[in-house]
Amino acid sequence: MGKGIDKSNMLELLLDFPLQCKTAQSLAGGATVSIEKKNFSKIVFCGLGGSAIGADLVRSYLYFESKLPIIVCREYQLPAYADELTLVFIASYSGNTEETVSAYQQAREKGANIIVLTSGGTLKEYAQKDKIDFIQIPAGLPPRNALGYLSIIPLCILTRLGLIKDLSSSIYQVVKTLEDLKNNHLHPRIAVKDNISKYVAKKLLNKFTIVYSGSINFDVVATRFRGQLAENSKALASSHVFPEMNHNEIVGWQNPKKLFKHFAVVMFKDKGLYPRVAKRMAITKELIEKEGVPVIEINSQGEDLLSRIFSLIYIGDFISYYLALLYGIDPTPVGKVTYLKNRLAQTN
Repeated sequence: MGKGIDKSNMLELLLDFPLQCKTAQSLAGGATVSIEKKNFSKIVFCGLGGSAIGADLVRSYLYFESKLPIIVCREYQLPAYADELTLVFIASYSGNTEETVSAYQQAREKGANIIVLTSGGTLKEYAQKDKIDFIQIPAGLPPRNALGYLSIIPLCILTRLGLIKDLSSSIYQVVKTLEDLKNNHLHPRIAVKDNISKYVAKKLLNKFTIVYSGSINFDVVATRFRGQLAENSKALASSHVFPEMNHNEIVGWQNPKKLFKHFAVVMFKDKGLYPRVAKRMAITKELIEKEGVPVIEINSQGEDLLSRIFSLIYIGDFISYYLALLYGIDPTPVGKVTYLKNRLAQTN
């Protein structure tokens, strides 16, 4: 499966992901960070696309833990409240994302405390020239495949700055959980009946996928999966989160009925969900199935929260990979993004 289709070898990057998470911890430990511990008022992450999803993971994971608000900025401009007491992570895998370069310049003007995460490019040059802390991550990956670097490194830096508890044991559990998933549940050698990602990919073939996750700790999972279906599988999808979807989107499960046969729903679940959220998901599943739409539930794996978040992301990444193969599409190239960037470059 995949021979002749996966020309850019996305599979190797997926299989290496547990090691990337371990390497990210080591990179963070050896990084030079000159920013002093201080009474920061907020944390802002600036990034787009694959370079922003790591920030989403940090925000989701720390929602009930961080004493400081964590904001993800996907814009050319920083929010007005960013100031000299703001810790700003500038994340661009390539170092050339134009929106993020613009945000970096604004952060400098505002006197914010900046840490740059990049593999090179313009942002590396700016950080070196401006004597701004930057952590260089390995080059040669599609940005969406650098999630381990772009999430675990910031988490480790936040620990070093005294803003969150030490996460060494949690990161160890992440690597352990991902290795177990890879070797026993997700690897291509594992047959469909025992491989959750292959099984779900078959169910999603030629369907419009609607993705739901439960609670704020897992909204990143739904966002990530929607993005991976788009970039890897070249397939449109939508996503929403509980309990919010129960206050609006649930009503929409009435029309257009003629299209429902083309829909499939994926619900990402976790054993630690708030009990009322779990109940809401169960009732909503019943309502959707009454409309004749299949609902596929995927449960998290792992002991602690960070492991469980990563487990769902990893399962989703493999689903998007296998779905790309079922469509006969190389999962790595993102032709429409490249086309758009080239057109924009002509207007500079």
